[in-house]
Amino acid sequence: MTTTSALQCTGLDAGYGSVTVTRGIDLAVAPGSVLAVLGPNGAGKTTLMLTLAGLLPRLAGDVRVHGTALRDARPAAANKAGVILVPDSRALFTTLTVRENLKVARRSDSMSVDDAMDLFPALRKRLDVTAGALSGGEQQMLAVARGLVQRPRVLLIDEMSMGLAPVIVEELVPVVRRIADESGAAVVIVEQHVGLAIELADEAVVLVHGEVTLRGRSTELAGDRGRLESAYLGAVPAN
Repeated sequence: MTTTSALQCTGLDAGYGSVTVTRGIDLAVAPGSVLAVLGPNGAGKTTLMLTLAGLLPRLAGDVRVHGTALRDARPAAANKAGVILVPDSRALFTTLTVRENLKVARRSDSMSVDDAMDLFPALRKRLDVTAGALSGGEQQMLAVARGLVQRPRVLLIDEMSMGLAPVIVEELVPVVRRIADESGAAVVIVEQHVGLAIELADEAVVLVHGEVTLRGRSTELAGDRGRLESAYLGAVPAN
């Protein structure tokens, strides 16, 4: 019996107007698993994430959540289907408190703020502090927690470690893994730090110039760093 992917895209072309940035992307992410999207700057990783979330129109291909096709360029519909994006900008309401940022994101079936704080104990003491007064690490925790309270079926996290101290990143990695393991959500994470991504993810793909140059199980890729390095140069086939 075949399990329906939590997230699947087929033949996905994405870009801006007439400019195609990613071409022919095929992805399938199972419930409760983590997919790392790797690649150099300018590879199209953020464009891919914005398109999956419905914030950019697809130039070709389709996107499905648990087998149901998503309407193109409809971020509200994607959100309602359970596709939640944590953008690289974090996009917090800086004048609102931590508690208020979480409450704004909640809906009728949302996780409680208290339950979300179980995964982010460092934020529990900061619930009444404005988001703008938080450290970079705390802001990233809040951005992920805001996504979590919406009970995502698919959680997209763009550049989680950007600008953060290694000690903070080490705190976030097990949290993201727990979200996938305990909630059953599929997690897609864009990450520049290859070692971090391989540690966190079940599978990984490498994007170069908008195309997948390598895909595989993280355990396999971790043991073949030469192949990973070649993939970054577009020198190995995707399969």
